[in-house]
Amino acid sequence: MKSLQKVRERFYWNNVRSDVEKCCRICDPCAARKGPKKRTRGKLQLYNVGAPFERITFGILDPLPRSSDGNNNILVVMDYFTKWPEAYPIPDQEVSTDAEVLVQHWISRFRVSLQLHSDQGRNFDSAVCKRLCEILDIDKTRTTALHSQSDGMVERFNRTILNSLSLLVSSNQQDWDKKLPFFLLAYRSAVHETTGYSPSQMLFGRDLRLPADILFSRPPDAPLAPEEYIEKLSSHGWRKCIIWLRKESAWLPRR
Repeated sequence: MKSLQKVRERFYWNNVRSDVEKCCRICDPCAARKGPKKRTRGKLQLYNVGAPFERITFGILDPLPRSSDGNNNILVVMDYFTKWPEAYPIPDQEVSTDAEVLVQHWISRFRVSLQLHSDQGRNFDSAVCKRLCEILDIDKTRTTALHSQSDGMVERFNRTILNSLSLLVSSNQQDWDKKLPFFLLAYRSAVHETTGYSPSQMLFGRDLRLPADILFSRPPDAPLAPEEYIEKLSSHGWRKCIIWLRKESAWLPRR
């Protein structure tokens, strides 16, 4: 290495070789000028979102089998802050269809977002979509060309949809749009690995009541009064403790 040789001719310190190699490696002008054999990757950028539905993303999941209602696409819309998802079965990918669903089913229920992110699909980058964002004062952004990973949240969600629907649909696969709401219920109530909370907790501040709660019940949201708590503890707690001790008695050392 020429740089190392030049340095050694004039200076000396411990680990001189590793220091020089590190300096050459992190020199952006040198790397850009010489053109490295291995493509360098840009630094990951952190995008901070300050409120629910401030920044949303949407995309199309296709193609799917034509359902009995004539749908073979899913318009996916997600919120970056709460990770709240919506998935709308649609019969085509026309720009008018996407815009109508976005306004009537998302914006009318939640709010007009500050920023809308999507891939570079023609329907998302059309004049109609640009005009809609202009009217509603929405900043429209898009992913890098041929790099859908920059919208990774939707890409991962689409894979989750396909994996889950494959377990729910019938053999003819024509009822997937009927099963989609049940998948959304499960997803919204599951803890998201990024936030550590479920989308319902992030949006509503509480868990969703699920069909399983009807069968197995769950602790009440409202705290019990001290007298009621003591009564339940005395009637149920000790009984469960005795049952547990009986089950564990086989493991206790006998004298």
